[in-house]
Amino acid sequence: MNYPFRNLCASLAAACGLLGAGGAQAAESAFIIPPPAVDQAKDAAQQEKAVIAGGCFWGVQAVFQHVKGVSSAVSGYAGGKENTANYDTVSSGRTGHAEAVEITYDPKQVSYGQLLQIYFSVAHDPTQLNRQGPDSGTQYRSTVFPANDGQRKVAEAYIAQLNQARVYPKAMATTVEPLQAFYPAEGYHQDYLVRHPYSMYIMVNDIPKVENLAKTFPDRYRDKPVLVNP
Repeated sequence: MNYPFRNLCASLAAACGLLGAGGAQAAESAFIIPPPAVDQAKDAAQQEKAVIAGGCFWGVQAVFQHVKGVSSAVSGYAGGKENTANYDTVSSGRTGHAEAVEITYDPKQVSYGQLLQIYFSVAHDPTQLNRQGPDSGTQYRSTVFPANDGQRKVAEAYIAQLNQARVYPKAMATTVEPLQAFYPAEGYHQDYLVRHPYSMYIMVNDIPKVENLAKTFPDRYRDKPVLVNP
C-alpha cells in the first residue's frame, strides 16, 4: 500500500513535538532479529489464536492485517476484568488491561513463533517499559498473552533467546501473562489505519510499521489487509 505525504507529516510532527522521545527515526526503525529457535509445529488442523499487546492497538492490528496466514486481527483489551474493558476506563491505566490484538491464523501458513518474530521486530519496540512512542501507561505495555502452555513456552524461550543475543540496545521489557480473556474494542477502533490513513498519529507512528513489515518480511507480507469490517 502506498501512503503519500507520510514523510512530510512525520517531519511536521517532529517539529511540533508530536513524536515520542525516540523521534521520527525511531518510529520508522525495525529490529532485525533471528527467528525463534523454539517454535510450534505447522501441523495443526485448524486455525489458532494469539493475543499480544505492544502499545496502541491501531498499529499492531494494522501490521498483522497484512501478514499472510492471518485471517483476522481484532483490536481489544486483555489483562483486566470484563466490566472495565472499555476505552475510557482502560485509558486510566488502572484496570490491568493492555491494548491488545487477537490474531486468528493458520499455523500451516505461519507459525506462532513467526508471528512473534514480526511482533518483536516491526510491530513495536519491546524494550520500552509501559510506553510506545508518544503513549505511556501500563495499558501500552509490551505483553504476550499465551493461550496455552505451548505458546507460553515459545514466548518465554524466544524472549530469553533475544536477550541473550543482545539484538536490542537494552533488555526487553516484554512480559508473559496468562490469557484470562480477550475483549474486542469498540467498533470505531477497528481497521483504524485503513479508515484514517491521513491521521497525523497514524502517519507518524503506524504506517511505518506496515512499511517495515513489507521491507523486512517480504515473504510474509500481503498488500491487501484482512479487515474486521470489509
